[in-house]
Amino acid sequence: MSTLTSHEHPILEPAAAKVDTKLEVIVIPVSDVDRAKRFYGNLGWRLDADFANGEAWRVVQLTPPGSQCSIHFGTGLTTAAPGSVQGLMLVVDDIEAARARLIAGGADVSEIFHFDGGRRVAATQARLPGPDPEGSSYRSYVSFNDPDGNAWLLQEVKTRLAGRGLGLNVATLTALLREAEERHGAYEASAPKHHWSGWYAAYIVAREHGRSPEESVRDAAAHMQGPGR
Repeated sequence: MSTLTSHEHPILEPAAAKVDTKLEVIVIPVSDVDRAKRFYGNLGWRLDADFANGEAWRVVQLTPPGSQCSIHFGTGLTTAAPGSVQGLMLVVDDIEAARARLIAGGADVSEIFHFDGGRRVAATQARLPGPDPEGSSYRSYVSFNDPDGNAWLLQEVKTRLAGRGLGLNVATLTALLREAEERHGAYEASAPKHHWSGWYAAYIVAREHGRSPEESVRDAAAHMQGPGR
């Protein structure tokens, strides 16, 4: 999932202090479990589980294609009102293809739009027709609701900002590899003999965690000084 572009700088912590904390599941309140299961299944979402314990408790898990985060809905799972979840966001690298897939799956999908000013997750005001005129990442959207009215946004991200996750994006990874190649050249000129793949891996992981290029060079160098490198 993603955030608006801005000029804020993330608070950087020492690498040793970081603990991966990955969003795993979002609970969606629905009124009809089987209807919701059919709806999301028709969109091509993977059915991972459907567990029940009598009639009072049931949980269904589905995962959007390529996502590391799943959704749960069921019976006895949440007290939230069905349809009350708004602004759930899915990221795609081709908004037109993603919209076509949703339509094929039976979803009532908006036309592609962009915002005049700040993003509003549910209301339609400030939506302007068509994709972002400049074709920028993070700025073109479509929206759809599930049968209960839980509201989703699809956001097109063709190239991610540094530190916001690599994703399954060839262009982003290619740019990072080229950046790593350039930085490694400067490091290699005075470094002891080493295998470039270990340095590249440490550099890219550091960049993916929000480290600056200069900090990532230091992290990669420290990694290569570890035992057995």
